Amino acid sequence: MGLTSETTVYVMAAVAVVCVALLVWLWPRLAKPGVRQVLGRLTAIGVTQVTIIAAFACWLNSSYQFFGSWDELFGNTDTAPVGVTQAADHNGDSATGVSVKGALVQPASDEQLNRVSGLPTGNPAVNGKVESVKVIGRRTGVVDPAFVYLPPQYFQKAYARQRFPVVVALSGYPGSIFNLAQYLRVSQTAGQLQKNNQMQPTIMVMIRPTIAPPRDTECVNVPGGPQTETFLAKDLPQALKSAYRVGHDASAWGVMGYSSGGSCALQLTMRNPHVYTTAAALSPDYKVKDDPTTGNLFGSGLGRVNRVNGHDLMWRLKHLPAPQVSVLVAESKHGERGYPQTLAFIKAVKAPMRVVSILPESGSHNFPTWVREMPAALKWMNQQLTFPQDVVPRHLPKKKTHSTVRAEGTEPTPTARTHK
Repeated sequence: MGLTSETTVYVMAAVAVVCVALLVWLWPRLAKPGVRQVLGRLTAIGVTQVTIIAAFACWLNSSYQFFGSWDELFGNTDTAPVGVTQAADHNGDSATGVSVKGALVQPASDEQLNRVSGLPTGNPAVNGKVESVKVIGRRTGVVDPAFVYLPPQYFQKAYARQRFPVVVALSGYPGSIFNLAQYLRVSQTAGQLQKNNQMQPTIMVMIRPTIAPPRDTECVNVPGGPQTETFLAKDLPQALKSAYRVGHDASAWGVMGYSSGGSCALQLTMRNPHVYTTAAALSPDYKVKDDPTTGNLFGSGLGRVNRVNGHDLMWRLKHLPAPQVSVLVAESKHGERGYPQTLAFIKAVKAPMRVVSILPESGSHNFPTWVREMPAALKWMNQQLTFPQDVVPRHLPKKKTHSTVRAEGTEPTPTARTHK
């Protein structure tokens, strides 16, 4: 039985019900005085509570897909095969879809994808397509699941040799790619915007930054541990370029995310401007800190302080040259606790870096708020990303620059600004 299957949920629920029934039935016998009876009562209560919690946890995980398999739950993740090689044609691009066995991007199970509603169906050249794949990190040895949305143009003859811009969408912790597809509606929103000519044809890659579950590694290269930044800043772009017709220049690459995924998007862009030039962060933090879910992210010794400061974005803005990137930050004025920090970040940004904001009056740290902000965020990212000029340059849209972004259904915010 798969961890996320309905069968598992039903079985765990049945076990919990049986344990409750046994507790009620055995209680009169266990109510007698004596050490054995006391130990029996404690054991019966403990087992019953554990089964109830386990049943609830299975249902919650099945709904939100925090962990996709038993191996992920217990930290037994795949490792990359030895001697991985790229599989591509003479141009370094696959014609359509994912690469063949042995490549850096390989087909994966559709179990989670089949549970996502609103995905394109039918002819890909008309409606686009979402693929379930696993990305293999050449440098890190990481194997991470991903969903890849390919726009209809990707499959059309007129675009047969055209490269496309890319937006990498990152989940929060302990979120999954299922959350990005089902609850944040990444591919569905992008597809609708592109259909309405409000966004250029763009490949959307949905992936989780939690490369060593259940540990939250943020976007940090942990000394002696998981190399999350290397995977997302080097392995992932290399793998995607080997399997899809994506732009090779950083101006065609953007990254976005919600919660800790938004924090990761800012970290990746500000620390790796040669890879990602645009970021959209929904409800992010601006500093990476150790906590019980992360463990020690920065190691010890003389280098620890530098590593901590390097992942403190406010410290970077104050002490290091500003990177030439564009970022969007979103935070509700009422209902989210990060509003003051967001205002401080906006104020600290200096040229050549640019920042815009989505600051609705109210909203919580949840998917309804982020879904509300998604269309505006994607439209803004579309205006920053350059459509690759490798092929068919006469189709290039003019790049636009806007200083204010407004979430659907919100009033324009006077604090939205572009720093030049």
